[in-house]
Amino acid sequence: MEMKNILIICSAISLFSSCGSESQNKHLTYQNIVILSDLSSRIDNKPSKDTDEIHKIVQYFKNECVKPGEKIGDKSSICFSSFSEKTIAAIDIGNIKNLGEKQQFINSTGKFQNNGLTYQIDDFEQKVKNAYSNIRNKGLDLISILTEKIENEPIVKESFYLTDGIDTTFVKYDNHIYIFTDGYLEYLNKNANSQFYFGSSEIEKVRQFCRTNNLDITTALEKNHSFNLPITKSKKNQFVNLHVFETHERDRNEKNLNYSHPKGERDNEVLAAVWRKWAVESGFKSFEWRKY
Repeated sequence: MEMKNILIICSAISLFSSCGSESQNKHLTYQNIVILSDLSSRIDNKPSKDTDEIHKIVQYFKNECVKPGEKIGDKSSICFSSFSEKTIAAIDIGNIKNLGEKQQFINSTGKFQNNGLTYQIDDFEQKVKNAYSNIRNKGLDLISILTEKIENEPIVKESFYLTDGIDTTFVKYDNHIYIFTDGYLEYLNKNANSQFYFGSSEIEKVRQFCRTNNLDITTALEKNHSFNLPITKSKKNQFVNLHVFETHERDRNEKNLNYSHPKGERDNEVLAAVWRKWAVESGFKSFEWRKY
């Protein structure tokens, strides 16, 4: 065989081999949903809407994340706890490694017919309702507890990758922490440690500072650092989308449907600005404050 033909054949074999071993990278994203409820006297002040809102989050997890009958191999998770307890209810699809068993669980078929996702969803929501019926906390340092949970409990999932030397799968988690509270940071041991205490008295100080200096709330917080919560940096914060869901406004008269203070000075607006500034400076991926 002529040298020219040998070179052509070798080149063809080399090209074929390189095409056959070309890496195939996959990027997969799953949801990790964490629900933390402030089960204080706030939920006795007016009919609680928390469980209805939590039901919406649970249905989102089921229908938009896991998608029974549509999606294969999901790794999403959801958990619920109060600030005073560790995990009360949890569903983690990623814990089931075998794909066949995973799909049986998701679709509530086979050996999971009576203990699959459908049953687990109902059980999850029942545990939420039981917690709301039976747990009451007189006052907790929510920021300190949240920081502790993020840092020391396995509630935040970090992205990772899997490779066989050729193909690589990049697995990303969108972490969402939903806090159900009225936003007031009031707790019992203020005299021992007041750094994260922010209640009615602190709100009034911000309000008066705004009036005296003709400032809006955001500008007041920038100018007077004594109003700000201490920054709590953690490398895990960058992976967390923080949502604060607020339902009870103390300065709102439910009977007359009016407020004790004009727009721009209301409790809810001060609290939202204080929480947001703390979340941004503490390095959270995103922050949402929602009245509902």
